[in-house]
Amino acid sequence: MASTAITRHELTRRREQLLDLQRYLAVLEADHDGARVKLLGFRLRYLEALGPLMRDLDDLEAQLQQATSLLSEALKRQDVEAPLPAAPRAKAWPDVAALPDATPLPPEPTGLLTDLPPPSLKTLYRRAAMRFHPDLAPEGPERAVCEQRMMAVNDAYERADRYKLETLLLAAGELPEKVIGGPADAVRAWLGLCEHMVQGRIRVVQAQTLVLQNLQMHQLRVAIERAEAGGMKPLDIMAARLRSQIAERRQELYIGERVGGDARLAADFLRKRYQRVTGLGLG
Repeated sequence: MASTAITRHELTRRREQLLDLQRYLAVLEADHDGARVKLLGFRLRYLEALGPLMRDLDDLEAQLQQATSLLSEALKRQDVEAPLPAAPRAKAWPDVAALPDATPLPPEPTGLLTDLPPPSLKTLYRRAAMRFHPDLAPEGPERAVCEQRMMAVNDAYERADRYKLETLLLAAGELPEKVIGGPADAVRAWLGLCEHMVQGRIRVVQAQTLVLQNLQMHQLRVAIERAEAGGMKPLDIMAARLRSQIAERRQELYIGERVGGDARLAADFLRKRYQRVTGLGLG
């Protein structure tokens, strides 16, 4: 009787631990989803404010690259070497992925909390073979998976690794009471499996949250919202800077399309453009 009381107390404590883990996971998921929604909203606002200007600037840079390529080829035909910067790379918006769907927890075993003898190692092996033997699987990827699992089953049986066999069977959906023994032990095993699954999900959410927080767009959002909270208008400032750059590129393009007849002017134009694009001086 005392043993049953201890078992009930242990199961109650483990259930509370599992609930605590699930509550912690729910907080992490809500934090991630909230940060993702904010980031997607910011990206939309950012593109509405600056997208047309950025496209205009990109178009001008592409025209400038074409013009400078033509100048460079013309100078080479005159045996004049002039630096040509690499074509600007298109900026790709990073993906802001949602969390993958969580694997549902298996149902809790039911029945009286009595201890029944667990099945023998040989019985566990036979059940595992019935589930994982590749000859029982259809052709294709599923059979390859079964081959890998059957290798693990054979290895565990040879080493008399009961825990490994139990883990494989429980993960495959075998009823805990048929793997561990009586319902009390089955519930204990079920709780252990659920804890393992929730902890794995916690690691996934934490890793994806870290990826989101390391996105340059996330850091830009934080900086801009902090500036806006201080009464500044950073998007307006950025738009003004883009308009200034657009005006400069239009002037640069105007010059670049008209210096082709003078090798000295063309070479000087290419050097200045190289310095602006690369930030490097020329010896």
